[in-house]
Amino acid sequence: MSVYLVVFVVLTYLIWIKCIYNRHRPTLVKSLKSVVLSSRETNGDDVSALIVTAHPDDECMFFAPTIIRLVELNANVHLLCLSEGNYYKQGAQRKQELLNSCAVLGIPDSRITVVDHKKLPDDPKAEWSVSLVSSIIAQHMRARSFNVVLTFDGSGVSGHANHTAIHKAVSRLAFTGQVPNDCCLLSLVTVGLLRKYISFLELPFSWLLPSSLRCIVGPQGYRRAKDAMFCHRSQLLWFRYLYIIFSRYMFVNTFQMIPQGPTNLKMY
Repeated sequence: MSVYLVVFVVLTYLIWIKCIYNRHRPTLVKSLKSVVLSSRETNGDDVSALIVTAHPDDECMFFAPTIIRLVELNANVHLLCLSEGNYYKQGAQRKQELLNSCAVLGIPDSRITVVDHKKLPDDPKAEWSVSLVSSIIAQHMRARSFNVVLTFDGSGVSGHANHTAIHKAVSRLAFTGQVPNDCCLLSLVTVGLLRKYISFLELPFSWLLPSSLRCIVGPQGYRRAKDAMFCHRSQLLWFRYLYIIFSRYMFVNTFQMIPQGPTNLKMY
């Protein structure tokens, strides 16, 4: 009898996950309207999004579900990568791998900016200047009319110092009123190790827990995320293959709003 109960529970759980996939698209559009375009109706094609990352491969390791879903909705998706990933002197190769990865995810080269600044090295021990990172992001926002910026939260998913520096920089822009009134800031939620590495089985937790925005991909989207990861050949060490199989960030992203300060002014 216990075997039948286990089978019933497992099948019920998998059916629940399938239902989440089926319900996700309309709820994604609803969430976008709520957090990005609250003043008007949208089907996603009037969303202009900026993804801010630290290194080549961040875009597919951590943000692939978001990029894939936004591109499917015909959103205008841009990527700002704040280093070439030159820790092992492979900057030129990693930049090309980034372009190849983004092509798989649906971001054209014309919407990709890779920063090569001597004060922003790819180094987990390096303390990036929050002021410098804020300035670069602010310049990028001024050059284009983004209505949503998505980046890491204060834990940076992996705890990498370069990831957390970006969150500090974006939070600083928000607190000092340097973000346009019609632009919202979202941070990618860092989850604990157990949730992080149970693959698509984590989806019900992300579905039930409150978030400002969630992006979920099914089997087809997962294959695209995996193909994008495979573009980063220089980074495909054995543990990356395990990451591709087990990480929930290959299937789902959840975001929380970054609060903006009381002096949030229109940027000129």
